[in-house]
Amino acid sequence: MAMTTKQVADKLQDYCAKGKWQQAWNELYAADAWSEEPYTVTPRTARGLKEMAKKSEAWTSQAKVFGRKVSKPLIAGDWITMKMELDMQWPGGPRTKASELCVYKVNNGKIVSEQFFYG
Repeated sequence: MAMTTKQVADKLQDYCAKGKWQQAWNELYAADAWSEEPYTVTPRTARGLKEMAKKSEAWTSQAKVFGRKVSKPLIAGDWITMKMELDMQWPGGPRTKASELCVYKVNNGKIVSEQFFYG
């Protein structure tokens, strides 16, 4: 039986708080899920888990994360949103606090899309 949106949200929040992206993708995402970042990020869109993993690896290979906080999920029908705050540093840059809004769409117990909003 497929997980409910709340079950997906609770597991996702736990994985995100621990930085366990691969585990989240393996368990919670549809194989053809897609991911979209703001216009400032390249690549902006990734389709499928392989492309999503490549996009994530490119980001994590550059950003040094000292800590993260993830809010409790807010659920509206098949939609999940959470706020993520990062204590991070880009190469050669100052240590900074970053905040983003993460929005996920669930269908048949799997995440089918994710979008991130930040300045």
